[in-house]
Amino acid sequence: MTMTATWLRLELRRRWRPLAVLTLLVAFASATVLASVAGARRGGTALDRLQRETLPATIAVLPNQPGFDWAPVRALPEVEALTTFAVTVGFGVDGIPASDDISSFPPADTGFLHTVERPVVLDGRLPDPGRADEAVITPGFAESYHRRTGDRLVMRLMSPDQASDPDYDPANGEPPRGPSLPVTIVGMVRAPWFADRVGENGALLPSYGLFAKYRENLIGEDGFVNAIVRLKHGVRDIPAFREGLARVSHRNDIDVWNNETKFAEPIRRMAGFEAACLLAFGLAALAAAIVLIGQSVVRYTAATVADLQVLRAVGLTPRQTVRAAAAGPFLAALAGTAAGVVAAAVASTWMPIGSAALVEPAPGFDLDWPVLAGGSILIPALVLAGAGGAAAVTLAVARHDPAGRRSLVALAAARAGLPVPLVVGARFALEPGRGAAAVPVRPALVGAVSGVLGVLAAFTFSAGVQDASAHPERFGLTYQLSAFFGMNGTDFGPAGEVLRTLAREPDIQGINDSRIAVAESGDVSVTMGTYAPVGRPLPVALLAGRMPRTAGEVTLAPKSADLLGAGVGDRIALRGGATPVTMTVTGIAFVPASPHNDFGDGGWVTSGGYDRIFAGAQAFKFHAAEVALRPGIDVAAARERLRAVVAAVEGAENMEFGDAWPLPEAMVQIRGVERLPALLAVFMALLAVGAVGHVLATAVRRRRHDVAVLRALGMTRGQARWTVVVQATLLALFGLCFGVPLGVALGRTLWRVVADTMPLMYVPPLAVTALLLAGPLTVAVANLLAVRPGRLAGRLRIGHILRAE
Repeated sequence: MTMTATWLRLELRRRWRPLAVLTLLVAFASATVLASVAGARRGGTALDRLQRETLPATIAVLPNQPGFDWAPVRALPEVEALTTFAVTVGFGVDGIPASDDISSFPPADTGFLHTVERPVVLDGRLPDPGRADEAVITPGFAESYHRRTGDRLVMRLMSPDQASDPDYDPANGEPPRGPSLPVTIVGMVRAPWFADRVGENGALLPSYGLFAKYRENLIGEDGFVNAIVRLKHGVRDIPAFREGLARVSHRNDIDVWNNETKFAEPIRRMAGFEAACLLAFGLAALAAAIVLIGQSVVRYTAATVADLQVLRAVGLTPRQTVRAAAAGPFLAALAGTAAGVVAAAVASTWMPIGSAALVEPAPGFDLDWPVLAGGSILIPALVLAGAGGAAAVTLAVARHDPAGRRSLVALAAARAGLPVPLVVGARFALEPGRGAAAVPVRPALVGAVSGVLGVLAAFTFSAGVQDASAHPERFGLTYQLSAFFGMNGTDFGPAGEVLRTLAREPDIQGINDSRIAVAESGDVSVTMGTYAPVGRPLPVALLAGRMPRTAGEVTLAPKSADLLGAGVGDRIALRGGATPVTMTVTGIAFVPASPHNDFGDGGWVTSGGYDRIFAGAQAFKFHAAEVALRPGIDVAAARERLRAVVAAVEGAENMEFGDAWPLPEAMVQIRGVERLPALLAVFMALLAVGAVGHVLATAVRRRRHDVAVLRALGMTRGQARWTVVVQATLLALFGLCFGVPLGVALGRTLWRVVADTMPLMYVPPLAVTALLLAGPLTVAVANLLAVRPGRLAGRLRIGHILRAE
């Protein structure tokens, strides 16, 4: 140990710059990896931690009945707590557009915010239930409207007549005509029931005092209140509760929502996806760090072993050599990891990301001790193992290959009579050298390839993410507008005439007449819709095969195909009426969303196929139309114009025509993580820059004797500098030759895996800008990194070096 300590003190004095660079690389990598892993763990558990603190409702009970008596429901044995909320179109707030949906359902008793959905208070306090002029906000409201605790708002309520009018909507332009009420924001809160959602503006939640004082201004004369209920044994009590509810209410049609499946599971699924992406980012960063920092460690250790060979003659053992050579990288790893842990702790204030951030019960600074402590041990251990292994291998190679290897490229350059800087630079880049001038070139070449490969793979993957996040049609949303004609077998008006009228409009690219109902295939429910174009066909996101053409064919959505275990060419049984029918699967494609399905589950059939499946049943559950506009058409303007066209059709006054179904959940998930690939590319680029810079600095120091000899034989200072430039350029070109094609292939392969998993329509991503800039930027950065080592090579003290040798 005395020998190791002595050598380490010497190393710190004469080689502190390479050790400092190595320390910074370890710090940067460890901070990125630890912050990502800790952020993934935090995001994956955010909703569960919020639920543990907030007494969340198990179910929502929606009788939608004026004067409904909640007392017998509250007395059911399964009920732990029940609280009610007013069903109202809301209220206006001065300074906030009426079209913004910011009014959460007002509490209709004092139990809300206390016995059920007791929120986490992020700032301030809960409102006093006895006061009508106090309210709390969600974090989304604070961010959207720049309001905070202590601010005062002016709330405008409806008149009783407006509140009693079922067609009144303040977003349609008629302002509320009820009283104006100054309200103070007394706190900012978060709970599962009124948690912020991605793309929404947040909510303003008044106290129970508002409902108690202004009941008629909120729900009118015939309004009603619904309830959220916390059951004693959670979702296990739902069947028994339903039976009790039917018994005490004398109704069998009351809608009961399972909040776990309706609200919690989508949030948990989305947060889990984001956490998995963040974890994958951290693991990719770890793999890149092992390759790029590992080659720096190997190079440093090999150079140190070559220096220590002199001491072998005076009794230095191989074990002592390994310990001494690994001491410097290990010390750099300890210092870098400590800095990385501190940086990861600071980065925790930005975690978690995406939808998980909207349900995080304790946003801000957080220390994930298992991750930070584990990283503090694992990272130095990996560096120590790598340095020790490199030292042992270098000793073994030195015994069996003392002469080193020659590069065919360098030999060819010499035989061709190329200028001295080109020949010497090629030798420095491609030949390991021997003795004290030995430098591991293979790790440097691997590092150059890995850096370019990682950056191109990340940017290629990022191009896929950006394409998917900007094109809803990749997820099946190929239309911009929709019409709702009827339900339960009855149209609200002349659907056929409306469809024919719309088909004549020049702004419309395609229309589909969609009758929708649910069929069964074994235990799997499949929502079937007709593919029945009116005029020009509707574009379809087809993943495989083709659309159905006959009454015996069906095209399945990807999730339904997976559940049924069916592929193109298979035959499946579908039952929608009295008798099941057998259909041939001709393709896999996304389908229009409806109240019974999303874009990934369901199926397409022809009108004849639909009649065949649902023979003897009602004509449809829903009757709708999907309308695709021509590219470049302003959707908002076209919507208003086409609404007028529909309204002009006699008898079509009650038909709804407007925006398409909301964006697919998978698209929202992709948008939540679209920054990660770009950040990974930046991480890889910075790591590669540090590694290549370390290569050049180490090579000049190790081969100063070779440069000094060449200088003594007539090489000029300018030629010495150009030697380092050639070395850097060759490393860059080698990295580009192999890294670019491998990076593009890897990025596309990873995107294909994501596309098949989501699922979404795979379009080969192409990062055009990254490909165009990869060559010039890589060479330019390599040459910039060669500036300082080149100056050092040109300023070497020739006589001093040769005397020392």
